[in-house]
Amino acid sequence: MSVCLGLFDSGVGGLTVLRSVLHRHGPVPCVYLGDTARVPYGSRAPSEIRSIAAEVVAWLRSQQVSTVVMACNTTNALARDVAEGQAGVPVVGLIGAAAALVRESRVGVLATPATVASGAYRESIEALHPGSLVVQQACPEFVPRIEAGDLSSPALRQIAQLYLTPLLEASVQSVILGCTHYPLLQPLLQSLLPPDVRLIDPAEGVARQLDALLGAPREGRPDQPLSLATTRLCVTADPEGFACRATPWLGERPLVELVELR
Repeated sequence: MSVCLGLFDSGVGGLTVLRSVLHRHGPVPCVYLGDTARVPYGSRAPSEIRSIAAEVVAWLRSQQVSTVVMACNTTNALARDVAEGQAGVPVVGLIGAAAALVRESRVGVLATPATVASGAYRESIEALHPGSLVVQQACPEFVPRIEAGDLSSPALRQIAQLYLTPLLEASVQSVILGCTHYPLLQPLLQSLLPPDVRLIDPAEGVARQLDALLGAPREGRPDQPLSLATTRLCVTADPEGFACRATPWLGERPLVELVELR
């Protein structure tokens, strides 16, 4: 089977993973599914998240992908076993990749309510870095606002300050962006944190993990434009809106296909 990555998320957030992979490895054949008909995942019940993961991965399998990339922390936390059972091909996740990037002993995690409730980040970080202090914060308002195109409003800034307060009170040294949507808020979050607090994007860890499959990183400038020539972008609702929201992060307005999963 030739290489073809299948990535999925509830919306535009997983594009941060796609972008990291394409920056590191060039125009890799990819199928990206944004399940925009059911965004956000993070406020849903665990049983529903597991059912959604099974359906989404089954669709990716029907597209003949050779590796599934769970570009969604919520499904990674609650349904990794479901994805592995359904995929029939290797599955790459975010949480372990993020934990591997941790260098500090006091770590904050911003994530969806479902991911925080699962305890998956705490467990993974403590397994790799025993004795670490892990402070988790659920951020239920982030994904809906990002999907609506709000990345910097005064209201969003106030919400972000509220979410960051427990992390600042604990004097964390790094903050994991534990939802693939959250790197889209990196400028805002960085402006609210002390300059010595490091933001960790799990997408970078995933792109590195894929070196084993895709080979050594390509040479080139970090700001080199992405090529979407081998990428197929699919959504379950609102392809035009998705294309508009995706444009700033992909560097061009992409073609987006509306699909049915059943």
